[in-house]
Amino acid sequence: MAVEQTLILLKPDCVQRGLVGKVVARLEERGLQLSGLKMMHLNKAKCDEHYAHLTAKPFYPGLVSFMTSSPIVAMVVSGPEAVKVVRDMCGPTNARNAAPGTIRGDFSLSTQYNIIHASDSLETAVKEVARFFHKEELFAWERKMDALTAAPDEKK
Repeated sequence: MAVEQTLILLKPDCVQRGLVGKVVARLEERGLQLSGLKMMHLNKAKCDEHYAHLTAKPFYPGLVSFMTSSPIVAMVVSGPEAVKVVRDMCGPTNARNAAPGTIRGDFSLSTQYNIIHASDSLETAVKEVARFFHKEELFAWERKMDALTAAPDEKK
């Protein structure tokens, strides 16, 4: 089981509702390690790059307006199968379909205002991490508790 990095964006609704700490706590409590964390404002150019696959959709102008309306929190977390683990923790994009216990299931009722973005594959994660973080903004560090979150053969 490979240790992976994945990108997470805590969207304007998460920041405005004061849920950042709760979401970060869930990720850390699960055993994922913070490798990078910063608050930032997105601009239209960054949205166009990040959401290139959605630019032709009728809802895209509203998405850009929403994502540029307030600061976001961008973070990279690391851990065994981090991409899948985080996606499962988020729940489906349409938060009304998200199970209780997931981030979206507990904090949202919307498709657009759904608290969190998470990379959908390892290939996407690599691109998205590079889009939002310079190498010097990412940290590999040893946590003593890591010995208790996954067996040695699961960390290779």
